[in-house]
Amino acid sequence: MWEAIRRWFDPAELRSVGEPPDYRFSLANERTFLAWLRTGLALVGGGLATAQFLPPLPMSHLREVIAVALLLLGGAVAIRALDHWARTERAIRLGEELPASRFPAILALAVGAGAVLLVVAVLARAIGGP
Repeated sequence: MWEAIRRWFDPAELRSVGEPPDYRFSLANERTFLAWLRTGLALVGGGLATAQFLPPLPMSHLREVIAVALLLLGGAVAIRALDHWARTERAIRLGEELPASRFPAILALAVGAGAVLLVVAVLARAIGGP
């Protein structure tokens, strides 16, 4: 694990592996990384907005739970993006198959489940009154 983390911060080690790839592949990998990073930032922004602007919900501390969940999910997405970028860049340089990832499916399920929970909270507030 520490070896993988060290590789994130050592571009010279990454460039010493395999052969230099067609720059278009590296740039595509970087664009994908930046897209995941934007997703993580959006989740963090959603967590902050939830904590600051969402009115109190009928269940005690639900607003805070939602905010913390979004913040943690945003951080996890950013870290996962960095790891996937490094593993993909290494695979490209070595001419290996690109690493598979279940993370997009897990993220989609987490966001979907969170949306369902928010719908339930909104409906409970609407039915229960102010």
